[in-house]
Amino acid sequence: MSSAKKRKYNDDYIKYGFVVIKKGDIDHPQCVICYEVLSNDAMRPSRLERHLSTKHSSLKDKPKEFFASKSASLKRMKLDSTGFFAKSSEKVLQASYELSLINAKAKKSHTIGESLIKPCLLKAANIILGPEIKQKFSQIPLSDNTVKRRIDDMAEDIKKQVVEAVKESTFYAIQLDESTDIAQCCQLLVFVRYMQNETIKEELLFSTELTTTTKAIDIMTAVSDFFAKHEMSWQKLMGVCTDGAPTMLGSRSGFVQLVREKNPNVIAIHCFIHRQALAAKTLSNEFNAILTLCIKIINYVKKSALNTRLFTALCEDLGTEHKTLLFHTEVRWLSKGNMLTRLYELRDEVIQLLDNQKQSELFVEFRKPKVQVVFAYLTDMFDSLNSLNLKLQGGDSNIINHRDAITVFTEKLLLWKRKILADNYSCFPKLYAITEDKCFMEFFCESDTKTEISNHLQHLSDEFKRYFPNLCDDNIYRLATDPFHVDIDVLPELLQEQALEIKNDSAAKYDFEKMDKPLFWVKYLKVYPNIAEESLKLFLPFSSTYLCEKAFSAVVVIKTKYRNKLDITSDLRCALSSIQPRIENIVKNMQAHPSH
Repeated sequence: MSSAKKRKYNDDYIKYGFVVIKKGDIDHPQCVICYEVLSNDAMRPSRLERHLSTKHSSLKDKPKEFFASKSASLKRMKLDSTGFFAKSSEKVLQASYELSLINAKAKKSHTIGESLIKPCLLKAANIILGPEIKQKFSQIPLSDNTVKRRIDDMAEDIKKQVVEAVKESTFYAIQLDESTDIAQCCQLLVFVRYMQNETIKEELLFSTELTTTTKAIDIMTAVSDFFAKHEMSWQKLMGVCTDGAPTMLGSRSGFVQLVREKNPNVIAIHCFIHRQALAAKTLSNEFNAILTLCIKIINYVKKSALNTRLFTALCEDLGTEHKTLLFHTEVRWLSKGNMLTRLYELRDEVIQLLDNQKQSELFVEFRKPKVQVVFAYLTDMFDSLNSLNLKLQGGDSNIINHRDAITVFTEKLLLWKRKILADNYSCFPKLYAITEDKCFMEFFCESDTKTEISNHLQHLSDEFKRYFPNLCDDNIYRLATDPFHVDIDVLPELLQEQALEIKNDSAAKYDFEKMDKPLFWVKYLKVYPNIAEESLKLFLPFSSTYLCEKAFSAVVVIKTKYRNKLDITSDLRCALSSIQPRIENIVKNMQAHPSH
């Protein structure tokens, strides 16, 4: 368009609801109601009036002053040199993403953006800042579908960051597990541990739904497809941690065997927490019968609302700290210990309730001296097993610290056995307290219960050794945990020269004393590649599937019976990731659409 044909803005056009916006040297009319910017050719009364009549017909009879006030509000919203509020719209869009991220982190329904979050924002803005600021807040789009799109965008950005970092890492390790959600869909979760900027990080690599069977080949196909799509190297995969199911660890066609066809050197780890839970099941028939009796008594108290109310009232009358018993759930790691501890705490109240309710069989059986002694011992024992289980839980776990925890516990079992045989019960506080009672002490000395307890400790130790044989090479363990005092001659020949070099490296020794051991070996991977790689084989692979188990708890919260059709992939990634999505970059690549 030549300069002679450029149309100019007239101040009188405000009566049609239009102000001017500059794009270069050309005037463009902008509506003060919907903020639409028209072409320069539309800068004429007939076109402007038509816009007002067709799009804002309810306002066409408003006086000029009405549009002038709207113009003033628009000017306050304009942030750039041209007067256009693109930057303001970017801020609105950014706010939409930030609020959607908060929604995802809280694992809440997408509908609360529009039904709860936005009304709260508008109410607070109107009270504190006034109606004009409230109007700005009202532009933030938070509808159900919008929040879903925002979460999808952010999840995709987080995934890109994770994949890029994993591909750049010298080595990485994965843990994976599958579970069925409320909609009977099988969800496969894969977490990755990788090196980045001399640190070790853990993130959700991907989650997917296994639509048909859950055989090893199905899991391998899902993992292989993801690796192929994102060009991830199998040769960099150092370790795979799974549960002990045949699908995962089967010697012929398990998932791990299929992985070893891709990388024969991959380290396979059976989850330490699952193995500990299996070893802890060791009980003699007699001890198991007493445990079953405890469960039966708890079920009697809790099986009916009446019994529950009577027991609660009894506890309130007696002033106990807790008022309820805990159910036993086999699949929960800490269930037995928590159940027995609570029952032991309220045992007197339970006995009184059984007596009041004329439950003579349970009443008589539960009060037997042997039952009380074994009950006290089992409570102490499962409390110790729970403490071990808690040590094995948590992120940042590795073979080294889990090996140490299991080794210490196994040695404690034998120590406790020796103490029991020497009539020293101090290692079991509840058992010690009950044997202080003269009648129980006489029973304990005359019966074979002491022998049964020592046998149980021995069997438990044997089971732990069976489930945790040769946790790692002792020489490599010493190298990884203290390379400055290791015996060079016992190391593999390939490692001896580098081990000798690092042993006499004063700078490395200083770093080793100041840094976490895994990070030390990451830092020195390029300096001493052979011994660092061997050491990282104990630090980088996962030693449990704790992150998967924790994520399945998040799945239960996200995918409820009210949202059982939801694709949880994006929500789960945003909820679990410690990586922040690059929202500013996402916004810059989008066109802002304010809410009206």
